Amino acid sequence: MWSHLNKLLFWAMLSSVTRKTAVLDCKAMKTNEFPSPCLDSETNVVMKGQNVSVFCSHKNKSLQITYSLFRSKTHLGTQDGKAKPVIFNLSITGPHESGPYKCKAQVYNCSKYSPDFNFIIADPVTAPVLNITVIQTETDQHITLLCLSVSGSLPINYTFFEKHAAISPVISKYNREPAEFNLTRKNPGEEEYRCGAKNRLPNYTAYSQPVVMPSTGGDSCPFCLKLLLPGLLLLLLVIMVVIILILAFWILPKYKARNAMRNNLARDCGAAPMEAGIYANIHQKQEKKESVPEVGSRLCVSTAQDGAGHSQELQYATPVFQEVAPRQQEACDYYKPGYVYAELTF
Repeated sequence: MWSHLNKLLFWAMLSSVTRKTAVLDCKAMKTNEFPSPCLDSETNVVMKGQNVSVFCSHKNKSLQITYSLFRSKTHLGTQDGKAKPVIFNLSITGPHESGPYKCKAQVYNCSKYSPDFNFIIADPVTAPVLNITVIQTETDQHITLLCLSVSGSLPINYTFFEKHAAISPVISKYNREPAEFNLTRKNPGEEEYRCGAKNRLPNYTAYSQPVVMPSTGGDSCPFCLKLLLPGLLLLLLVIMVVIILILAFWILPKYKARNAMRNNLARDCGAAPMEAGIYANIHQKQEKKESVPEVGSRLCVSTAQDGAGHSQELQYATPVFQEVAPRQQEACDYYKPGYVYAELTF
């Protein structure tokens, strides 16, 4: 019984001494200005979906420190370290994961937090487009280089190159506008130009396609013709389209008018048969050889319209045939009797 009580008393005294030592150590560390930990990364500018690492470290290299990483109030992980920084790996998928991040260093019951750390999410630049304008004089060639990247987080830094050598300083643009660089060549040859674009994303630079300027001699400017060729082709295409439209609107009405004239001329008057321009009712010869009395001709009137919408009046007459006395036969060997001649009266 007494031995059991002695054990309990021993453990109680040991626990009390341990607590006092921890408290004394914490006070001693505070007295020695136990500093806050440091949270850092290789870069604070990232793009969406990028994997990145953060480092949590402390100036005290002799203590075994427990490090904890937080984003806002969310606990992300805990690691123990001594003398070396601990590494936390992150994946930045959107703005909600840009921060703020804090690192907590704890020794016994003493803890301190690092300052806030935030990531900046940036969009990478796309390959820029290089445009060249040339003004040719008698002795010199004045060249204007224009470079523009249509997307990417601002600001964007542009640099112009002749082959692989930079020929311009870094030109920073805080608005979405092209960077411009001018140069003059006295003896221009076949040169190759390109430009590069870069924003705050580290180790990421986009380059334009190289543009080769052919050498020019005298007052000729083949490069100018090369620049004007797309415009000339476009102008030719527009002229062809205009010609096609004019022909379509000029021929189509005439074609329709011609069809309308044909349809109107196809109309018949009564039951008279249709012919190509002359319509007549022919009365057959009566069986008897009596002379047929002359009858007044019948008139039939119809109208037709041309393509312009003007009306034209057509009159049709019915001819009447009247038998007359045969003429004196001529003395011919080839004459064959039996023919009857008649006078046509309208």
